[in-house]
Amino acid sequence: MEVTFREARMEDLEGLIGLCNECFSENTSIEYAKEVFLQSQKDPNTIYLIGIMEGKIIAHTRISIIRTMFSDMNTFSILNHVCVKPEYRRHNLATKMLEIVEQICLDQGCKAMKLWSNNIRVPAHKCYKKFGFVLEEAGFFSKKI
Repeated sequence: MEVTFREARMEDLEGLIGLCNECFSENTSIEYAKEVFLQSQKDPNTIYLIGIMEGKIIAHTRISIIRTMFSDMNTFSILNHVCVKPEYRRHNLATKMLEIVEQICLDQGCKAMKLWSNNIRVPAHKCYKKFGFVLEEAGFFSKKI
């Protein structure tokens, strides 16, 4: 399967949001996505990576580069919304995308990559572990405000 990976552009939003709405049972509107995407374009530490095949967006992840002033933590990344369109899964596309993400993170000076994933995504977790991610003991805390 020949997939081209690149950073998302404004004209990609409809396909990108459609993919994430499908993969994560979300209900994000294009209008809201455009507003947030425009803001994130000013932030060099936010990267929306997409995979395109035959003119369709079939893969996506968001990379957040976190730069700290602490030497042990250093610079790291957080990945979220890692997804591949269901009918294209099991063809190593997620692995190819993670390889590109890893290179982007290395180029940005990241010391580690962290990945947020919902507990119910067991097949995705197998992919992440195979790629070298380790499930940490610490929990991801959240508070709605």
